[in-house]
Amino acid sequence: MRGVFWFILLFAVAVLAATTLGANDGIVTVAWRGWRADLSLNLLVLLLVVAYLALAAVLRGLEALLRLPQRAGEWRRLQRERTAHRGLREALVEMTAARYGRARKSAEHTLSILDEAAGDMPDAVDLAVAARLVAAESLHRLQDRERRDALLEQTLVQADGAGLRVAADGARLKAAEWALDDRDAERALKWLSALPPGVARRTQALRLRLRAARLARQPLEALQTARLLAKHQAFTADAARGLLRSLAWQVLDAAHDTDQLRQQWQALDTADRRDPHVAAHAARRAAQMGAAPDARQWLRPFWERIAELAPDDRLPVALTLADALEGVGPDWLLPTERALDELPQDAAVAGAGGILLAMRELWGKARRPLEQAGLAPELPASLRRRAWQLLAEAARGAGDEDRAQHCEAQARALN
Repeated sequence: MRGVFWFILLFAVAVLAATTLGANDGIVTVAWRGWRADLSLNLLVLLLVVAYLALAAVLRGLEALLRLPQRAGEWRRLQRERTAHRGLREALVEMTAARYGRARKSAEHTLSILDEAAGDMPDAVDLAVAARLVAAESLHRLQDRERRDALLEQTLVQADGAGLRVAADGARLKAAEWALDDRDAERALKWLSALPPGVARRTQALRLRLRAARLARQPLEALQTARLLAKHQAFTADAARGLLRSLAWQVLDAAHDTDQLRQQWQALDTADRRDPHVAAHAARRAAQMGAAPDARQWLRPFWERIAELAPDDRLPVALTLADALEGVGPDWLLPTERALDELPQDAAVAGAGGILLAMRELWGKARRPLEQAGLAPELPASLRRRAWQLLAEAARGAGDEDRAQHCEAQARALN
């Protein structure tokens, strides 16, 4: 298309020249020291145009000649920049391929090129920071911690001095990750605390904080961090639920007495306290410490709506309640009878309800759920054995010695 336009322009110039210069009869006389020359006006115009073009060509040639040193310097800088970029790419590829020795050498070669370039390259600092991070990562994989830390310090000094905030944040994240690989939770948390608030809330930073908190045996901090990660959808729903439960259990297991257990329970998030598995674990710990009233208090909201819970959620609530019935009061009778009526086929609910009724000496109502629990192979042997023992006690109280011996035999068979 451009060729067509040039062709049309050439024709236009030819037409213009023919119309303006073809009828031009003017003559120009040039006299110089006794010499005289008569030239047509057309020839003079042509000579002036040629002279202008020749002068312009000479001036451009002189300019190009004078700029040769500058262009040579630019070419050398361009070659150094290309070599540095190529070295950095090679270092990244070698590190990705787990060839850490070669990656370190390529990165160090890039740094030597950048040092020679001094201030000639506009992005020399960016490249140097990236090359040092690659070299430090390679040294970390090679277990050369001393040189790794030295390179990391140089990277942070250079990045902070040049105002490269993103690079500095990346270096600190890498430092925290390396500290975790070294099993140094305290140093990892120190690096993470040095991050700006916005960076500290990023998913990768939260993942590192979760690892550091678990390594430092800080389950409450780990639980709070894991909840933030779950909100960021860093895990699947099932994985998040399992992780949060396990961390909540660790928080509760850190308590050494009843007071500490109550404090840990209150320190949990509301969502954790609403989890039947977490509440059952807390109640089990309280029952083991002799705080059965606290255990029942934490289980009561779930027991009152036991029929609404999924089978997997009902089981830990019922089993834990069965172990926390010492000193149970009459206020538990109504929700227990309702649970037995709503879930007549649930062996765990039957076991907990039967034991509760037996503790209140309501033997007539307790007999059927206790028998159901004693005959349920899916229940723990301890609960089944206790059910048979209570049935034996009830039978002996009613004067039925044969049945009492039968129930005791069933209990002994579960030892």
